[in-house]
Amino acid sequence: MARRLPPLSALRAFEAVARLGSVTRAGEELGRTHSAVSRQLRALQEHAGLAFLDKAGTGLRLNAHGEALRQVVAGALETLEQGWARVLDEARGPSVHVACSATFAMRWLVPHLPGFYRRHPEMKVRLSMTTAQELRHQGADLVIAWDRRSYPARDRERAIRLAEVAFGPVCAPGYKASVKGKALRCTTRIAHEHTGESWNIWQAGSGLAVVHEAELRFPHTHLCLEAALSGLGVALVEQRIVRDDLAAGRLVAPCGFTPFADGLAAIPASEHAASPAARAFVAWIRGALAEDVSPAMTARQPRARASRARGG
Repeated sequence: MARRLPPLSALRAFEAVARLGSVTRAGEELGRTHSAVSRQLRALQEHAGLAFLDKAGTGLRLNAHGEALRQVVAGALETLEQGWARVLDEARGPSVHVACSATFAMRWLVPHLPGFYRRHPEMKVRLSMTTAQELRHQGADLVIAWDRRSYPARDRERAIRLAEVAFGPVCAPGYKASVKGKALRCTTRIAHEHTGESWNIWQAGSGLAVVHEAELRFPHTHLCLEAALSGLGVALVEQRIVRDDLAAGRLVAPCGFTPFADGLAAIPASEHAASPAARAFVAWIRGALAEDVSPAMTARQPRARASRARGG
């Protein structure tokens, strides 16, 4: 029996207009003129016999029918996009699609990937890098994350633990930061906009309070790091991410590093997460993370220390 569907090109035009909020921007994305996109919208509404968009000033606004259709079409196109990419990936050979933060990808995962390819030369790893706020699936098979409190309970339950993690405050050698009694004192604390509880978790685990006069916030960990390297304040980061900076003397860790109980995990995000390639990746990254810990960096009792980065 023939499928009862409206013109797929009209659905695609509708989804682009609904997502971008503009016929003009939708046309630019689709490589169509404004009038061509408008014709597609009219054709869709005529096919359905009802309106999906209402005029709002000089623009258009989704009505209740349009919002319902947007959810259906967006979900279908996302599934189609993911399936298309998976078919192409599988045609090119065994692969796994991994989503993680840009900082973790650039500072740890990509530099270590040669080890995976030496062990599995026939497999391919596809990476999606994004912010912590947007880090969900992005069409990925596995999502790597340490802060999983905002994830649905089902995702948290399915998380595959990969490694212990330890976080600590870091700053430039010339920046004034001191540990006195049960407090880390500094002028400016640097915080990540989307993992706002990390400083609270660190304080609870380390037994130290952070006494600061001001706070700078950034949406990416690498921006927090750059701010710390530039002497703007004290940032909280995972020890593996700053290992080279500490060894080179570009950063100091006045309190050492404190374990975070949840650790780093891989969250299955597609049915392909059970594939041989995905299982091989999980086994490899778990072993590589376990090997990549410097004992000199894992000072776990900062209260016994009273160090200071002098100058400034």
